[in-house]
Amino acid sequence: MALNLRQKQTDCILRMLNLNQPLNPGAGAGNDEEVYKILIYDRFCQDILSPLIHVKDLRKHGVTLYFLIDKDRKPVLDVPALYFVQPTPHNIRRIVLDASNSLYDSFHLNFSSSIPRPLLEDLASGTLNSDSIHRISKVHDQYLEFVTLEDNLFSLAHKTCYLQLNDPSAGDKDIEDIVDRIVAGLFSVLATLSVVPVIRCPRGGPAEMVASRLDQRLQDHLLAKNNLFTEGGNFASSFQRPVLCIFDRNFELSVAIQHDFRYRPLVHDVLGLRLNKLNVQGEKGGMKSYELDGSDPFWVANGALEFPDVAVEIETQLNKYKKDVEEVNRKTGGGGDVDFDGNTKHLMNAVNSLPELTERKNVIDKHTNIATALLGEIKERSLDSYAKKESDMMVRGGIDRNELVGVLKGKGSKSDKLRFAIMCLISTENIPQSEIEMVESALRESEVDTSAFQYVKRIKSLNVSLSSASAASRSNIVDWAERLYGQSISAVTAGVKNLLSSDHQLALTRTVEALMEGKPNPEVESYLAFDPRAPKSSSGASSSHLKGPFKEAIVFMIGGGNYVEYGSLLELAHRQQPVRHVIYGTTEILTGGEFVEQLASLGHKMGLGSSAAAAAPPAH
Repeated sequence: MALNLRQKQTDCILRMLNLNQPLNPGAGAGNDEEVYKILIYDRFCQDILSPLIHVKDLRKHGVTLYFLIDKDRKPVLDVPALYFVQPTPHNIRRIVLDASNSLYDSFHLNFSSSIPRPLLEDLASGTLNSDSIHRISKVHDQYLEFVTLEDNLFSLAHKTCYLQLNDPSAGDKDIEDIVDRIVAGLFSVLATLSVVPVIRCPRGGPAEMVASRLDQRLQDHLLAKNNLFTEGGNFASSFQRPVLCIFDRNFELSVAIQHDFRYRPLVHDVLGLRLNKLNVQGEKGGMKSYELDGSDPFWVANGALEFPDVAVEIETQLNKYKKDVEEVNRKTGGGGDVDFDGNTKHLMNAVNSLPELTERKNVIDKHTNIATALLGEIKERSLDSYAKKESDMMVRGGIDRNELVGVLKGKGSKSDKLRFAIMCLISTENIPQSEIEMVESALRESEVDTSAFQYVKRIKSLNVSLSSASAASRSNIVDWAERLYGQSISAVTAGVKNLLSSDHQLALTRTVEALMEGKPNPEVESYLAFDPRAPKSSSGASSSHLKGPFKEAIVFMIGGGNYVEYGSLLELAHRQQPVRHVIYGTTEILTGGEFVEQLASLGHKMGLGSSAAAAAPPAH
């Protein structure tokens, strides 16, 4: 059965809302045994719940009131309180305070990941000292520390992960802490799915660090008799186990920066889709809030289409809707000899079809408004031109000088121009120094901070030096680069080939396809393989079951992912015969503009940038 992360996480949350008792499928809202309760959550867990559970679902499961943990709350007697929070010192202090103030009769504590022993001791001593330990009914580790946005899409919601991992001032301890957080998040995903995958990753950089630590954590956990994966069985073949492919953002930098003209990435990049919600200007001037997820058939069916095709599809759906409404009106209208039996039947059919017609009209109106908002931005910023020219650049390996200047001096926001300039730098293998200076000058004219451009230029010059250097001098370059970049050197150099990738298929998708197929392939020959179920996992092991083929893959991008990669992997899964299944996850989902802000911050930290930097200080 295909892995459905959204369904699995929703099931875990509903069980938690049922005070961690198995759900009784026969129990309805009117069941006498329904326990009414109060739900308390922190901001992070609110984001976990938001894409999965609506207010009406909370009520259906007996939640009558819900509050953020930091909000001042009044005592509510005779009702259990269900807490869903991260295990942090701040949250523990707040729980102890709530218990000592006798806010609720009983506390059911659910932590989004495993609570560390010192915090558990703080909870115990705090409630003992305030004589409120009897109020703590249960403490559960839920392993739900990730946000599922679609059936096959999740984020760990770790902000500025790329910036932190590549920060030249980051120490070993900082990097280890970030890696441990990522490992904890991935462990939660695997525990929710109840699968122990084979793990593959390129050598070096954050990808190998995360893969080896996750492998170790899974191995340690599997030694326990009652572990979270017991039901998975020990001797599954590779076709029954998924492959977890871990990559680092520097593996393919361009995808995080480029403009895309497909509906799903465009809505995210331009209108700021967050947690499946989005606000756009309505027809009459007010803001309208919309939800875009698996319950919206138009979004599911057309998210991968280019924007013009989406506009045509909206028109087609509208015409079909009008035709169906006319048909209902015609059948229920009078005229000629009246056939009462026939008319009654048509009226019944019409009444039954009204909810479906109303829902269709709502979906059409929603996407008409979204498309109208997108069209306004596209015209104002020439986004169609940016997307086309960037795509052409990647295929041709460059752009005409006059065309380049025309774009940088034409329409578009400062962020659009900066992203375009960086794409030009990435796609052109040997760009003359005079052209680079001209680009920098054009950016400064538009008052654009060039720090991000300078940072990518530095990475690229390092990659070129590394790829052209002899083995002897290469080690000298690496020594120099490690002094310059601190921790990020192995990550920076990992993308030498992919930084200048020139074909239409993303390097990520191509690599995942090769890893799933399990056939000999030079692109993935050097990839490490870990099997947490093996007695002693050895990286690069040659056991045949580690090489596939695999029907299911979980692809994880460290340092920020996007809807372009997600769409490309969905396309890969559906293109395969038989159809395969791919889940895509990332540390955070970023727009091109948000990712470039992290590049700019890195540029500032390395003392790169332009005079415009004074006008646009880096975000902290």
